[in-house]
This record gives sequence, C-alpha cells and structure tokens, in this order.
Amino acid sequence: MKKQLLSVIALSAAILSSCHNDNKINPFSYPDMAEAQNPAILFTTADGVKVYNGGFGSAVAADPNHKDVFYLLTDRGSNVAGQTANSIIIGKPDFDPQIGKFRLKDDKLVLEQTIELKNANGVKLNGLPNPAGMGASGEIPFDLSGNQLSPSADGIDSEGLVLASDGTFWVSDEYGPHIVHFDASGKTIERINPYGSGTGGRKIPAVFATRRANRGMEGLAITPDGKTLVGMMQSPMYNPSKAKVANSTVLRILTFDIATGNTKQYAYLMDNTSLTGVSDITAVNATTFLTIERDGKFGGAPTDAAKFKKVFKIDISNATDISDPANGANGKLYNTKTVEELNDLAGLQAAGITPVTKTQVLDLLKDLPTVYPHDKAEGLTLLPGNILAISNDDDFGVIDNGKNGFAAKILPATNSVDRNRIYFVKLK
Repeated sequence: MKKQLLSVIALSAAILSSCHNDNKINPFSYPDMAEAQNPAILFTTADGVKVYNGGFGSAVAADPNHKDVFYLLTDRGSNVAGQTANSIIIGKPDFDPQIGKFRLKDDKLVLEQTIELKNANGVKLNGLPNPAGMGASGEIPFDLSGNQLSPSADGIDSEGLVLASDGTFWVSDEYGPHIVHFDASGKTIERINPYGSGTGGRKIPAVFATRRANRGMEGLAITPDGKTLVGMMQSPMYNPSKAKVANSTVLRILTFDIATGNTKQYAYLMDNTSLTGVSDITAVNATTFLTIERDGKFGGAPTDAAKFKKVFKIDISNATDISDPANGANGKLYNTKTVEELNDLAGLQAAGITPVTKTQVLDLLKDLPTVYPHDKAEGLTLLPGNILAISNDDDFGVIDNGKNGFAAKILPATNSVDRNRIYFVKLK
C-alpha cells in the first residue's frame, strides 16, 4: 500500500512538473497589456538622452510550448534622419539586430535571453545600409560625431519574425528586401533576396527590388503546416517609379514554399494613401491571415492624434496570382502598366485581377479597455483561443531632435518614455 501511495505521489509530481515546464496551466489568462521591464541603457548621448536596448517589438512570435514565452525582434537600431539629402544618423553603428526571449511574469515582460543575429560565419550582423546591388536603401549613414560610415553586406533592417517548429527563425527586412533563415543561436542558415547576393543561391522575384526604401518586407508569417512563408510589403513599391505610384494603394504579398523555393504573389489594397502601411501579418490557417495597418501618429495625443490603427482578416484563396513567369524587373504588366500603377480596386478589376479579401476585426484606437498610446503598432501573433498579441516598436526610447541627434520619445497620452509592450485582445 505504501509503495502504491508513493507511486501515485511520484506520478502526480511528474504530471505537475510537466504542466509547469510546458506552461500548460489551465486555465491560462493573459493580461490586457504587459510591458518590458528595466530595459538596459545602450548609451547616453552628449545631451544626456538615454538610448535604451528596447527596440524589441518590430515583430512578435509566441513559443508554442510555453504560453508565457514570447520572442520579440529589434530593427536595425536607433537612428534618425540627417540634415542633408538621404543622410541618416546611426546612434550605435555596431548595434547587432537581435531577438529577445521574454517571459510573462506577474503581468510584466522580463527579458531572459538575447539572440544576436549573425552571418553564416558567425560574425554579428549590423544595421548599416547594404551596398549597391545588394539591397541598398540609398541612405548615407553617419555616426553621432558626423563621420560617414561605410555600407555593409551584413546590414539588416529586421522587421518580420517567424519561429519555426524546429526552433529556427525566419526574419524579413526592409533593406533588400531579404528573407533570412537563422538557427536557434541566431546564425544565418540562408539569406534570400532578389539579387542573388545571399547564401544558398535561392532568390525571390526580381520585382521586389523595386521596394520603396525603408518600406520593404515589413511582415512575415508561416502557414500552420510550416511549409510556406508569407511576406507582406509595407507600402506600394516604387514600381516603376515613385511618381507613377503616388496614388497607389496596391501592396504585394509574397508566398514562398520553403522546400522548393516556388513563389506566388497577390495584390492587397491598403485602406488609403495617407497610411504608413501594413506593419505585420500572422496566419490563421493556410489561406487566411491577419494584418495590421496604421498611421504614424500617437494614440491619445491632445492634438494631431492617431486616427487609424486597425487589424484586418484577409483571405488569399480566391485572389489572382500576379506572378510574372518571365521574372521581369517590373513584374507582370497589364496593358503596359505595373500592378502598382493600377492604383486601386477599380484598376485591378479592369485588369482582371482579384485582390485578397479584407475584413476589419479590430480597431486599436476604439476596442481596447484603455487608450492605445503608441505610434508604431508593428507585431502580430495569434494565440490559441483567438487571442491576438500585438507588440509596439518603441524606437529604443528616442526620436529625432531635429538637429542631428536624439530626444526622448515621450508618449503624449502618458507623458512617459515609450516602452515595448504586448497587448492581448480576445477576438470575436
């Protein structure tokens, strides 16, 4: 009897341990919002402005085995526009874009691990613009002292994040655009772009080289079967030129078969031309996804407040594949016009193109229990139970001071420095 009792106790302990280790706590409830705690200070400017190792929030991915673990992605690092044409000020040129592993503890986000992104040789990547012919943005980088910096083939402006079932990561960026496969330690396995300058030899269609600088492949998703990546361009590409797409709301979605490298493309209509564009995409099933469109203004500001930060459900199943079999530099043409030149729904329909369907499911400015104070809602991931997790990019806690430097990024609604947060919303 004693041995049986001990066996039962041991079995119960094992079950409890398993539940704890896998975090399969039932029921598990998420807070309305969780904020990153105590971000480290990257550096302090000569004017005393603190630049934080925040920046996590350009994308978010959930750990499927641990309900309280989230991976958050930085972009290229703290930067502001320079005072001369095409110039950019890089706050910390040796900053390595990275993935942060955060755990939800007492309704707060606690950084447990930093995964620095590296090239195939294990050398850390950086946020510097790429050289010509390799995804160059046209920007001329300078440091805070006014010294011009050289472009880098290892530069990445990381924006979209996928955690694969094998523990590896896929990241999309705004430079190339590039799609990069990293192992669990952050080392590059494969780098894919339209130029053939990556590793592995595979490419995405040539038309994506016409992306608007700093409006590249902003979002990245993976289908639930783990077979297909789905990349979302942030804005209409400058295809064939900036002037010819000035009134366009046509964005491209790219699907990439991981095993074969085969691609398809679909047209997505942004709500209006005033928006910054689509910040992320996450999968619901093999053909249905959620996207987030936004303006660039702060929620809850006393003047000039944000007006548009919305999540949409889209379906690609009946959309027209607009791929170009010839893989031309401007993609498939319709009566001599690029897809972007068709501008809107009427233009697409006249050309025989059916865009993805799109239905609003959430308005961040109206549907949250509290004011949404941020300007940059940038990350999406869908959790079990139709709970949507939304992350914000805090820009490392700084913004442009208007004179070749940084000022603290203060949220007008809270009068505090912006911090990385995840908002949890139950969708209907």
